[in-house]
Amino acid sequence: MADINADQMNEEINEEEMGHMSLFAHLNELRVRLTWAVGALVICTIIGFAVAEPLLEYLMIPYVVSVPDGQAALQTLRPTEGIETYFKVALLFGAILSMPIMLYQLWLFISPGLTKRERRYVYIFIPSALALFLIGILFAWFILVPAAVNFLANFMQGVFRTEWTGQDYISFVVRMLFWLGVSFEMPIIMYFLARLGIVTAAVLRENWRYAVVGVAVLAAIITPSIDPVTMMLTMAPLLVLYVMSIFLAKIGQKQFERSMALDSDLESGISA
Repeated sequence: MADINADQMNEEINEEEMGHMSLFAHLNELRVRLTWAVGALVICTIIGFAVAEPLLEYLMIPYVVSVPDGQAALQTLRPTEGIETYFKVALLFGAILSMPIMLYQLWLFISPGLTKRERRYVYIFIPSALALFLIGILFAWFILVPAAVNFLANFMQGVFRTEWTGQDYISFVVRMLFWLGVSFEMPIIMYFLARLGIVTAAVLRENWRYAVVGVAVLAAIITPSIDPVTMMLTMAPLLVLYVMSIFLAKIGQKQFERSMALDSDLESGISA
């Protein structure tokens, strides 16, 4: 038993020594990870050029369905607006496709500061973050976007005629899809922050009023439309995700406290 404890203490000491990196080493590691992340985004965006046209037609479905005659077309008011919209769709595809690689690079950057036991959480972090990102995109596409586009396209038809430009419509849809997907990663982010001892479940629970205001502001940013239906459709899942974050933060906090207790026992053993 003494040999096992000694081995554990030596392993923790070695990991602690490896975790200490100079500022320049951290900056170099950050440069490497950003290079890989940007490279993955560029390559996936290039792939996105091949599917940009059918993807653009697919993104127009909520608009086509919402227009009364069903013959909607996106206008271009500037010579370069069409190609800018085409590039934006390709970039959206590239960002979604490269998300697993970018999450993996993020993990590689923070993992040197973690113990061997904590590094195993990569098998939870990357799949969970990716799954929540995709769920957020699906929620936005099948529920939020159709409701918002239908309301805006049919608002005061006797006064306004719906003829949106490609730049405005695609920017509107892409912003909703991407940022709602990112917002859905809140629970897993809060869990790891609590696991690292940065936040606690009690802090999240006590500041729920500020969280509601923050969610309202975030919903207003994601959905620039002013109708209350779209705002509520956006706020409802974000508030549910915040409650989930509290429960996951509680789990992460308990794991952090157990880890700190183990480290304290190991230090006591070394002192003895």
